[in-house]
Amino acid sequence: MINRKRAFTFLLSLLIALALSGCYGKNSDTSKPATSPETDGKDTDQVSTPNESQTLNLYASNEIPTLKTNGVIDGLSATIMTNILEGLYRKDPDQNIIPGIAKEHEVSEDGKTYTFHLRDDAKWSNGTPVTAHDFVFAWHRALHPDTLSPHSYELDNIVNAVEIQDKDHELYGKVDALGVKAVDDFTLEVKLKNAIPYFLDTLNNIVFYPQNEEFVTAQGDNYALEPENLIYNGPFLLDSWKHEEGWVLKKNPTYWDSQNVKLENINFKVVKDVSTGVNLYESGSVDVATLSSEFVDLYHDHSDLHSTLKREMYFIRFNLANKYLSNANIRKAIDMGWNKKEAAEMILKNGSLPAYYLIPEKLTTSPDGKDFRSKYGDFNAEGVEKANEYWQKGLAELGTDKIELEFLSYDDGQRKSVAEYIKNQLEKNLPGLTVKINQQPNKQKLALEGKQEYDMTHSGWRSDIADPTDFMSIHLSDGPYNWQSYQSADYDRLVKKAQVDFSDINQRFADLQEAEKILIEKDIVISPMYQASDAYLVKPYVKGLVANPNSTYSYQWTYIEGK
Repeated sequence: MINRKRAFTFLLSLLIALALSGCYGKNSDTSKPATSPETDGKDTDQVSTPNESQTLNLYASNEIPTLKTNGVIDGLSATIMTNILEGLYRKDPDQNIIPGIAKEHEVSEDGKTYTFHLRDDAKWSNGTPVTAHDFVFAWHRALHPDTLSPHSYELDNIVNAVEIQDKDHELYGKVDALGVKAVDDFTLEVKLKNAIPYFLDTLNNIVFYPQNEEFVTAQGDNYALEPENLIYNGPFLLDSWKHEEGWVLKKNPTYWDSQNVKLENINFKVVKDVSTGVNLYESGSVDVATLSSEFVDLYHDHSDLHSTLKREMYFIRFNLANKYLSNANIRKAIDMGWNKKEAAEMILKNGSLPAYYLIPEKLTTSPDGKDFRSKYGDFNAEGVEKANEYWQKGLAELGTDKIELEFLSYDDGQRKSVAEYIKNQLEKNLPGLTVKINQQPNKQKLALEGKQEYDMTHSGWRSDIADPTDFMSIHLSDGPYNWQSYQSADYDRLVKKAQVDFSDINQRFADLQEAEKILIEKDIVISPMYQASDAYLVKPYVKGLVANPNSTYSYQWTYIEGK
């Protein structure tokens, strides 16, 4: 039964939302729209009727941080770029690799040379053909010191990519040495240092998307800052963008497969408050609403309710440069000093799983079929009593009985609630600890993390590939996302070897398991929190909405039916 006070509050909020609907209109979004169970987008030619408006209305909890393929890309940025741009290949609704700009490819016998044959009917939105030169230019920019991408490590398996990024190497900055070339306008050759089983999967990462040299050069510092400073080769284009308010995607008429794209418009609105988003859903102003825990309770038996477990992990980063957090016992106490199971089940309530590890369960298995988690299972799961022992030991080593730490976190409702829960748990279970939460919009939070201006931060990572190295690379000593001053020769050796050496799969598997143990149990660099899931409402007339495992969303196969 619904709590009467909660129901009254909800109805009052709904009336307010109805009054505001003229302000929000039909221009709303979610940064995490989710998959409808009816992802039958493959047959969209037969399902859309001419008199139905093919407009999807969503809301986002944040402004788009970047639209540069070599920028600091979060889930929302990746979702937008996935829909306005296209790489060599893309994923279909069932996560199979299908042709994008490349119509086919060949691989050499040793698995180290890929030759991609590009379609000659792919065009940018300004009418310019998409060519092999666009990929070469984009990959060069991702590695050049002046435009270096935080995701440049994704190219490390290409010949000379590592050397080009090494300031002490003679090839530093010489991007022309990269093992990629345009054989002709529509043939791209890529040479790898090692045969990599999942190389085609990596090409779905935004950093591998093309850029048109002539256009980018003409835009200068304005590139990708406004809709007019971008050209598009994906299913949609960015038609308008009111910063901090919302944006509109429109069907791209120059997209090579536009005849199979049914949506004409996707309206996004920035709405940070979950209750406002839900009220807009109830009033019919938006078509998808992501739910926080209190609304999961309210809608637990609603037919529109769905959930999706994602390949996305959240964890507390410890800034090891902090004088208190440089102490391993203090870090271990904090990792063990809060109830992860209760946070997932009682605070989030959306299907998220408590995590005592970085690599998700069922992400990958060994050659003999054993899950990655099978060897070590959970780390630092002894509980609060043991946490207090480490805490007292750490305080004694530091010569203090009081510690104050800032906890950098998101400003959206659900993750805000998790941060508040952790603060309360830690202050209760670890005497002498004071935690001050610093809530920031995602863009500003990323900037603070990048400058390492925090003590602890509510951080996360999503994987583009079903391989542990995608999660582990962010903690490498020389990695672009090592935002916590972590240095470990043993960890670096194991992870970097696994990134390039596939000669002994069993040993590679064991090495990565050992690396995870070093990261969490030995060095306590992070405190794992949860594997994320979304609980959400989807209008029944929204079909073919695809949530990818890496927490991006594809609208290419989405359509409206029966509204």
